[in-house]
Amino acid sequence: MLLEHKHLIVRAEIHYPPCNPSAMDDWMRQLVQDIRMKVLMGPFSVYSDMPGNQGLTSVTIIETSHIAVHVWDEVSPALMQMDVYSCAEFDPQLIFDRLQRDFGLAKLESKFIDREHGLDEIPLSRPMLFPMPGLLEAVA
Repeated sequence: MLLEHKHLIVRAEIHYPPCNPSAMDDWMRQLVQDIRMKVLMGPFSVYSDMPGNQGLTSVTIIETSHIAVHVWDEVSPALMQMDVYSCAEFDPQLIFDRLQRDFGLAKLESKFIDREHGLDEIPLSRPMLFPMPGLLEAVA
C-alpha cells in the first residue's frame, strides 16, 4: 500500500462557533466518518475560558494521523484554525462543506499540502467568502 502524506490547513471565520465539548466530540467523530477515516483515540475536546484565548480545542487521533481544531470565540466572526493530516487520501471539499453547514462560514482560507517528498501545495480554489446567514433571505 502506497501511503499518501496530505495536510489540509484551514483558517475559517465562522458565525456559529462550537462551545460545547461533548457536541464537538460528536462533530469530530462524524467528520472522521465523512472523510472515510477511523478514530484510534479521542476525540478530546475542552473549552478554555482564558481571556484572549477563550474558545474550544479538539483533537482526534485517526488511524492515519490526526485532526486538530482550535476556536477563538471572543471575536466576531469567531476564528477557527484546523489541521487535517492523513497518510490516506481524503477530499478537502467534504470538510469545507461540513464547516459551512455546521458553523456558518464567513470566510475560508486553506492550503492543501502534499508532504510525500517535500511541501508541494495542491491547488484548491480559495479564498472563499460566504454571505452572512439570513442575508440572502433578507434581501429577497
